Amino acid sequence: MHIEVWSDVVCPWCYIGKRRLERALDRFEHAEEVDIVWRSFQLDPTFPRGVRQPVPEMLAKKTGGTPDQVRAMQAQVTALAAQEGLAYDLERSIMVNTIDAHRLTHLAKKHGRGAQAHERLLRAQLIEAQTLDDTETLIRLGVEAGLPEEETRRVITGQDHAEDVEADIREARDLGVTGVPFFVFNRTYAVSGAQSDETFLTALATAHEHAGTSAP
Repeated sequence: MHIEVWSDVVCPWCYIGKRRLERALDRFEHAEEVDIVWRSFQLDPTFPRGVRQPVPEMLAKKTGGTPDQVRAMQAQVTALAAQEGLAYDLERSIMVNTIDAHRLTHLAKKHGRGAQAHERLLRAQLIEAQTLDDTETLIRLGVEAGLPEEETRRVITGQDHAEDVEADIREARDLGVTGVPFFVFNRTYAVSGAQSDETFLTALATAHEHAGTSAP
């Protein structure tokens, strides 16, 4: 079974959705047959490159909410993340343009480390409050995810894989994806958002059954 997940590394719901899918897979009897591909998506592609803005400030501006309303919203997400074993620190997290982080994930895919890089970047953004458009930070995180340092530096300081990121985003648009996380099972079934374990388990079972009945 082939699962494609459109995700952004600054998206708190994407990390929650990832954990819920993983827990569903722990209960799925055909989990060894599942291949997951992480695809790029930008929550805000218009966010200027080179600008770094505290997430609470960004959310207040985007939603028109007061600081107290933003804190309450972030506290709710943080509490849900904690149920998945994720210790979010959204008060300190920094919003950046994620194009370079996504280019790093495509380099990681080439080395068979796509899942490891995606996990590392989500943790860096949402739990460790690292700055994901900083060149040295991205190189270090790439190396921690198992990538060769010299090649990682060359990619991050250049423009390699920018077209791959754009292709993922274009494909998401063609599929009608307007938000993430977005999960596509065998290009047949889709789950939008960080749904429950049970929803993911049902999608896994349905996609597996359909694949079996459509096999020659």
